[in-house]
Amino acid sequence: MLNRKVCISLFFILSLMITPASASLSNSPIHWGFKKGKDEQPADAGAELDALLEKYDAFYKGDPDKKDIYLTFDNGYENGYTAQFLDVLKKEKVPATFFVTGHYLESQPELVKRMADEGHIIGNHSYYHPDLTRVDDERLKRELEKVRAKTEEITGIKHMVYLRPPRGIISERTMKLAKEQGYTHVMWSLAFVDWHVNNQKGWRYAYDNIMRQIHPGAVILLHTVSKDNADALEKAIKDLKKKGYTFKSLDDLTKSKAFEHPALF
Repeated sequence: MLNRKVCISLFFILSLMITPASASLSNSPIHWGFKKGKDEQPADAGAELDALLEKYDAFYKGDPDKKDIYLTFDNGYENGYTAQFLDVLKKEKVPATFFVTGHYLESQPELVKRMADEGHIIGNHSYYHPDLTRVDDERLKRELEKVRAKTEEITGIKHMVYLRPPRGIISERTMKLAKEQGYTHVMWSLAFVDWHVNNQKGWRYAYDNIMRQIHPGAVILLHTVSKDNADALEKAIKDLKKKGYTFKSLDDLTKSKAFEHPALF
């Protein structure tokens, strides 16, 4: 029979063997934030966050020397405006990415199919919208896979490559795990408080926030629950085009990054 000291040593060795590799990484939650763009100068998250995102091939803005911009929407639930957004995007020939949750997929399959049919990208916003730093590795994987599988069921699209973390909370652990599952974190460089459905302020509020913060390479985050956003979108798109901006898809951005840094992709 093994003595107590040997048993403890074996237990310690075995625990190291079954501990996930991600456990060695920091899981301290980082709430995404940055210095907003102004006068068409790019937003700035700072050197530390820039380095973390680069390590995991993530991004929050594009080339500051090109007037390309990227429109993204977070779809946690439907509030009656997504069809209006889609109508404007179709009219103006603008590509977008819609980050959807499980609730949205379950409750709005026709809108999700329309997004895909009209050439937009469907991104992963997790199934139940938890703080991913507070769930274990297997739960995180399930959150992402359930969204992917349900999206495939609705649209026929098998692959999903972009992830927007719920609540904008990340950690090095969650970024590594998501990358291992084939996901690229997409943060943002232009956003404002637009999700309070009972405190909408009129289309001008959304329009002014967009135009005030716009900059070359901007990744714009809007919530589709906002009536302000829905009513402001067409004018914002037209006026940004007049200022020389071109709306591109996230695929365009990642392809350009792959060309610049082929070893990373």
